[in-house]
Amino acid sequence: MFETIFEIISLIGFIVFIILIAFFYEWIDRKFYARIQNRYGPLYTGPSGILQPIADFIKLLLKEDIIPEASEKRIFSLIPIIYVLLPILALLIIPINGKGIISFEGDLIFLMFLSAMITLSVFLAGWSSACNFSRIGGVRAALQMLSYEIPFGLSLIGPAIVANSLCITKISEWQIANSTAFIFLQPIGFAVIMISLLAELELIPFDVPEAETEIVAGWTTEYGGGRYALIRLGKDLELVMASMLISSLYLGGIGQIFFIPPIVIAIIKSIIVLLVMSLIRALFARYRIDQVISGMWKYLFPLMILQIIIVQFIG
Repeated sequence: MFETIFEIISLIGFIVFIILIAFFYEWIDRKFYARIQNRYGPLYTGPSGILQPIADFIKLLLKEDIIPEASEKRIFSLIPIIYVLLPILALLIIPINGKGIISFEGDLIFLMFLSAMITLSVFLAGWSSACNFSRIGGVRAALQMLSYEIPFGLSLIGPAIVANSLCITKISEWQIANSTAFIFLQPIGFAVIMISLLAELELIPFDVPEAETEIVAGWTTEYGGGRYALIRLGKDLELVMASMLISSLYLGGIGQIFFIPPIVIAIIKSIIVLLVMSLIRALFARYRIDQVISGMWKYLFPLMILQIIIVQFIG
């Protein structure tokens, strides 16, 4: 009984910690992105504006929350909750503290399933809103995210082949045991997973599903108040998930280095990934939806097939 209570408390503590990390990563992203553009970014709320993401979240929670009369109300209301829970569940698999809280052979496939479910939730959010802007944004998002699931999935296969495991923790441990990182062994895979996750997260230059100049705010157009606050939080959690996943699979894994605990190593490596993503966002302009899809088939997909062939021959 006491063990069960302790596990529940530990799980709640982990979720709270992950949410705080998500707010912290949003602040880093906004500050770094602003400095590249010669701006200050968040400044007044807390030291250097570090509490601004939390303040924005609370402000949205206090705003009026309206459900469109013509919308599919149950789906419309449920999606923001699902959108937060899916990346949290994915983070339970990633070995943030050296080993995933949920770790089993095949959890890499389960993570791909969760990624697909995030795509489905985005589409349903747009389609259930009964708004043309939301529906167009939802269709664009589904098309883009489902397309980039292909190179994203292939970029996960390369490290799995070499480590001979479909467990993220074991792939991380293989890199630690062999004192190497897959970013050096499979640089194509690293580049592809970075680009694919930018598309999955709908970040510049892949933000056409939420293009302000075309369709207002895409699939989130009709969301406001607490529901939009949850969607914002879900996006931050996705950013943490993407950064931690790349750190685990391509940056030498997550484990203790000298006296530094694994969780600190995970945060340092994932912040590096986050800064690279922010730099890419600052350097590129938005692609059209046809450029986004054709670019995947013309470049990323062939490159990943080539990467897997090379891995198979070397292995």
